[in-house]
Amino acid sequence: MIEGRYPVTRSTGRCAARDIELAPGSACMATLCDAGEEGLKRLDYSLEAWQEKTRPEGLFSFWRTVVPEEGDRKKQIIDEAVLLTIFEQLADDDQPKRVSLRFVLALILMRKRLLRFMGRVEEDGVITWRMRPRGSTPDAPLVDVVDPGLGDDDVLALSEQLAEVLESDL
Repeated sequence: MIEGRYPVTRSTGRCAARDIELAPGSACMATLCDAGEEGLKRLDYSLEAWQEKTRPEGLFSFWRTVVPEEGDRKKQIIDEAVLLTIFEQLADDDQPKRVSLRFVLALILMRKRLLRFMGRVEEDGVITWRMRPRGSTPDAPLVDVVDPGLGDDDVLALSEQLAEVLESDL
């Protein structure tokens, strides 16, 4: 069970490189950066700053998005490739909060039918879910995802926070 929420900051609506407001409706680059024990930090960049190769320290993942219009409650669709990339980047990370985040991403990817549950194994008290990515051949290696033993409330909290960070309905 995880304690509290997984620390991931939301978008500030400002370009992290130039400290200017990102105009509603404009395209920008959203990033997740490693903030150590503090979790993941979201920073957004104007396309101009990004094209000038401005990158944050600890860059973990990035994607192109559109700044929502003020008062716009419509949910944006996050590219499945973004979810898969973050999921894959967490594969070798053994920090408990990141293991939990990867597990929740696996649940989301299963719901989107990008991963298929093939079974689970238990070794030395660790439960691992075995999954097959959509489109992979039957002889391709399975993807292992550690089950951190999250409760329903933990899964819901992580899913909601991830949706807030990615500004989408997961």
